[in-house]
Amino acid sequence: MLQTGEEVLCTKCRHDLPLTHHHLMPENDAFKRLAGRVSLEKVMSMLLFEKQGIVQQIIHKLKYKGHQEVGTLLGNWYGEIITNEFDEIDEIIPVPLHKKRFKERGYNQISTFCNALSDCLRTPVNDTILVRKSYSKTQTKKAFFLRTDVKKEIFDVNFSEKDSGKHFLLVDDVLTSGTTLEQCSKALLKIPNTKISIVTMALTH
Repeated sequence: MLQTGEEVLCTKCRHDLPLTHHHLMPENDAFKRLAGRVSLEKVMSMLLFEKQGIVQQIIHKLKYKGHQEVGTLLGNWYGEIITNEFDEIDEIIPVPLHKKRFKERGYNQISTFCNALSDCLRTPVNDTILVRKSYSKTQTKKAFFLRTDVKKEIFDVNFSEKDSGKHFLLVDDVLTSGTTLEQCSKALLKIPNTKISIVTMALTH
């Protein structure tokens, strides 16, 4: 039985986690899942997510059980791996929660992962520029095809002239259908001359 993030992500356990090695493959499976839907520079997922697998258990601990140390540990680990892949990133953007969801959960499950990446990449986190306009029930138990059937314009941006021309690194926990990341990217692309890359903790089959 998994207890804490430290136990799950100890050095010995790392060898059992299914790394994707997407940083070695520009046109990897994560990139292909979003290809043709939105203009992106790079897309990478750290781990492969399988139902009932160890990655699902780890992310469940982070997302629903308050084990925010999981995000820190994964972020430090992945940050070391991709340090040289994102040397031109201006800001790291976490996929935001709606204010109601944030109040329910008490934290954004991506925050510690983003903060750890920020330290490794020496790039600031901006958690105010991208906002979620509507509240919806969790998509965790929805079928893949239903996840793509969501309202448009769920996300928007609060930006000024100083935000133009930046390369943003958009970060989320799990890339499934890609709908959320597509909509976040389209919102960020409202900012003139924007470039977007994406990193997620995991990618589903």
